[in-house]
Amino acid sequence: VQLQASGGGLVQAGGSLRLSCEASGRTFRGCTIGWFRQAPGKEREFVSGLRWNSGNTYYTDSVKGRFTISKDNAKNTVYLQMSSLKPEDTAVYYCAADANTILSAMRRSSAYDYWGQGTLVTVSS
Repeated sequence: VQLQASGGGLVQAGGSLRLSCEASGRTFRGCTIGWFRQAPGKEREFVSGLRWNSGNTYYTDSVKGRFTISKDNAKNTVYLQMSSLKPEDTAVYYCAADANTILSAMRRSSAYDYWGQGTLVTVSS
């Protein structure tokens, strides 16, 4: 499966962006999809996840109430709607997917075999 992440850009603090992650080569059915981010000099961290079949969603504490992950079955795409953005949200955002990721491993980047290329989000103060 190939993942195409898009939607990043430059936005002022308090603004919004919507990231997209589109799969090709297979559907997301049965997969766990994760959004991760990596800021300069920092490790890649889990942001949000979605279990495609159940639609259950998960967030890291720092984005709860500001970010929303969702899916479009027909477009085989996962979105990350980001609102009330803060300068500390600045990072390269990656989407990842795997059909074998168990729930307890969702927040670990090592649990995913397939990754998109990353999209840069820059939040200015």
